[in-house]
Amino acid sequence: MAPSFGTSGLRGLVTDLTAPLVADYVHAFLTTLQGCDTLYVGRDLRPSSPAIAQIICQEAQAAGMHVVACGALGTPALALASMGAGAAAIMVTGSHIPADRNGLKFYLPTGEISKADEAAISAAYAAGLRQTGTQAGRYSKSTAAETRYISRYIGAFGSTALNGLRIGVYRHSSVARDTMEHILDGLGAQVVPLAHSDVFIPVDTEAVDTDTKAMLAAWCRAHGLDAIASTDGDADRPMLTDATGKMIAGDVLGVLSARFLGAQAVVTPVSSNDMVRRMPEFDAVHLTRIGSPYVIAGMNDARHTHAKVVGFEANGGFLLGFEASLDAPLAPLPTRDCMLPILAPLVAAQQAGTSLAALVADLPACFTAADRLQEIDRAKAGAFLSTLIDDTTGRAAFFAPFGIIATVDLTDGLRVDFDSGDMVHLRPSGNAPEFRIYAQSASQTRAEDLMARAKDAVAAQIA
Repeated sequence: MAPSFGTSGLRGLVTDLTAPLVADYVHAFLTTLQGCDTLYVGRDLRPSSPAIAQIICQEAQAAGMHVVACGALGTPALALASMGAGAAAIMVTGSHIPADRNGLKFYLPTGEISKADEAAISAAYAAGLRQTGTQAGRYSKSTAAETRYISRYIGAFGSTALNGLRIGVYRHSSVARDTMEHILDGLGAQVVPLAHSDVFIPVDTEAVDTDTKAMLAAWCRAHGLDAIASTDGDADRPMLTDATGKMIAGDVLGVLSARFLGAQAVVTPVSSNDMVRRMPEFDAVHLTRIGSPYVIAGMNDARHTHAKVVGFEANGGFLLGFEASLDAPLAPLPTRDCMLPILAPLVAAQQAGTSLAALVADLPACFTAADRLQEIDRAKAGAFLSTLIDDTTGRAAFFAPFGIIATVDLTDGLRVDFDSGDMVHLRPSGNAPEFRIYAQSASQTRAEDLMARAKDAVAAQIA
């Protein structure tokens, strides 16, 4: 399958991400920049990432761009540095997908590319446009981006914010594994490194498998941990457990973080837990399509009526749209970040003198479960979903085992709310051969059962 370009940039099999194709997309991106002569380049820990990053650096330098090679670091750390310098950026990462795939994420000097920017890059690529310069740009290496990101959080929360906590860091192949340990240690926590891997492990924080969940619980028991923290491959999605090793869903971390920061308005995709709409602390909640460009667009709209705006996705990636007042001011970072939604709930629990589990238990009772079908036939999956959307009789028959349909939402994919209060949301991935299934109910057990049955029902149709 040919590489695809969309919400998360360019993605495809490593064998298809040839040097000419990568070069063409780099040039297409550069032609859309205006008044920017500097490009920051970062990468994750996939075996293919260094070579792809080298191609990007060479092509950009030859086109007259001044290149700052930041090495292996998290996507939000790269974005923080490039935006602070008024520079563009390209991150080499396939995020949570397997190591036989990779991709590029593009950043303007102002932050993530929008849907309009995607269209402009696609048009430039289709037209074969190339950036040219009168002379080669400068090339330099820098580790300052990671240092700045670490200082951002230690400075904002203070060196004693997590005193007394034992926090495990599930290292696997997260590019931010060292970064996380430095930050947690700098905030006063006792850090316990766990399961370092030199082989790339694709961790999807929205679809953690049963064996990994059991492993997290076992680590908490064995090491007497208060929590375990981790991320996906490029560190724009958080993973956080309570003291029992139970994972806290990303959109629940988003709710806790938004409340801790004093947000007035929250922007989040339609796939997120409905508890956000039941929180009296928020003046407004705006639902969007899935994908950070839609969340950012919604945040920009929300700023017309509210000063303190945040966004988050169901995967937990958090976007800070205002300067938060903590131990020291925390500057806005309107790109998907893993660290803030890990730290804010931990610090909130510390300040309240309670546990993460108790903090979560005090939220409105609304539970979600999510999983995915992988290596699907995307055309077949798309046809299946289109039929459910267009054929009301067929839709009623498909969902009959789950309940009586009360409402249907087509904001992104197909979300069906039942008269029982349950919800099932179906959506094919826009950039990977995956089909996402979300479920929601009044209990965690019911949500997981609903999700599993929906996953089996979809699999029977698209297998």
